[in-house]
Amino acid sequence: MSVNSHYKSLIKAVEQYETLLQEVSEDVFVQSPADGGWSYSETFSHIFKSNLASLIAVEKCFLGTGILHEKRANWKVWAILFLGRLPPGKFKAPERLASMVIILSKEEAANLIVKFRKRLSELKDKVEKADKFQKVKHPRLGLLNARQWWRFIEIHTIHHTYQLKRIGMTCPDIG
Repeated sequence: MSVNSHYKSLIKAVEQYETLLQEVSEDVFVQSPADGGWSYSETFSHIFKSNLASLIAVEKCFLGTGILHEKRANWKVWAILFLGRLPPGKFKAPERLASMVIILSKEEAANLIVKFRKRLSELKDKVEKADKFQKVKHPRLGLLNARQWWRFIEIHTIHHTYQLKRIGMTCPDIG
């Protein structure tokens, strides 16, 4: 798939977040689910803050300020990027990212989405021009180039739409 088709897929996933944001009340948005997981608010905080950090990695690859590394990604990373999904199961966010998660208001979440969409649009045409050997370290997947980061952002964003559905099923007062 091309950078542009990944972009379209990502925008479609972001639209799901925007729809949910419009449909739930502020009280429901910040309510923690019965299973003790993240609320909608915390999930939005995680996904859009980590996505913005991932876009910084994309930009570093494009600007040539990453690490010059010619080895290919290992087979597990390749499989994730090729198949377009994270392995099944729940994962703890890396500590650095988990510490950034806060409870957002719906307005703050909407503002993060706007900021993310803007940065995504600004970088879209630059991804293909980035040197494939210019890489930035991902906390779990190792060194990724701009295209790999771009794909990861798509996969990660879509992955969390399933978490939002799970929150809706385990949270009282959410239809």
